[in-house]
Amino acid sequence: MGRGTWSWIVPDGLWELARPLIPEDRVRPQGGCERRTRLMLFAAIIYVLVSGCAWRALPPCFGISKSTAHRRFLIWSRAGVWGRLHEAVLHQLDDAGLIDVSRVVLDSAHLRAKKGGEHTGPSPVDRGKPGSKMHILSDANGLPLVVGVSAANVHDSEGLRPMVAGHQSRHDPHRGRYFEPQRLHADKAYDITHLRKWLRGKRIGVRIARKGVESSERLGRRRWVIERTISWLSGYRRLSPRYERNPRNYLAFLGLAAAICCYKRFVRLTT
Repeated sequence: MGRGTWSWIVPDGLWELARPLIPEDRVRPQGGCERRTRLMLFAAIIYVLVSGCAWRALPPCFGISKSTAHRRFLIWSRAGVWGRLHEAVLHQLDDAGLIDVSRVVLDSAHLRAKKGGEHTGPSPVDRGKPGSKMHILSDANGLPLVVGVSAANVHDSEGLRPMVAGHQSRHDPHRGRYFEPQRLHADKAYDITHLRKWLRGKRIGVRIARKGVESSERLGRRRWVIERTISWLSGYRRLSPRYERNPRNYLAFLGLAAAICCYKRFVRLTT
């Protein structure tokens, strides 16, 4: 199979970041996957993410069986490949001075959970049907810094601490890299007294709309970037609606989508 048949799926340069993060293949007596096919597996996983197709519908052009692609996705997901890839792209953006944490923006989006599973619940915006929430923390320009998932009936405010804490824990131990947001922007759903105190304790400025005080019409001045980010991620058909029963698999796809969004943004800003 010629590489040009499927190479368009993988953004130029992304594989170079992903390759050292992917665990080596096991050597089997009866043969098995060669190193050169790891790129094809990577492309096949991205194809499933983008197209939203079932594993059994994977096109034959990849030269990989559905069971092999699915099994390798699970192995790489358990090895933390997608989260580390996302972090590697963020470090690349940071090296180029393209991450702006003078303010970060937090929001969530409802999505229907087709097959149920963990971290699903009756959606208050979809007539009580099973659903989940996609949580996104972005920088001032809308780059997704941290992603998460919860049940649809979990209040938005419960996602604030783990998302902000996850952002603050992102660091490179070899280079002393540390991201520390200066201000957090969010809508009225996060207007909780103890959360405001917690943020101030972290020395993070609070820019959360107050219930019954501030008009919702002014929220878009700083928060429109997160709406665009949610639109970017929702464009990956494997993410919306949610097809994965296991939340770890959904979060793996979400992390890969965030890495691709960040990498495409890096290429756009540096070329």
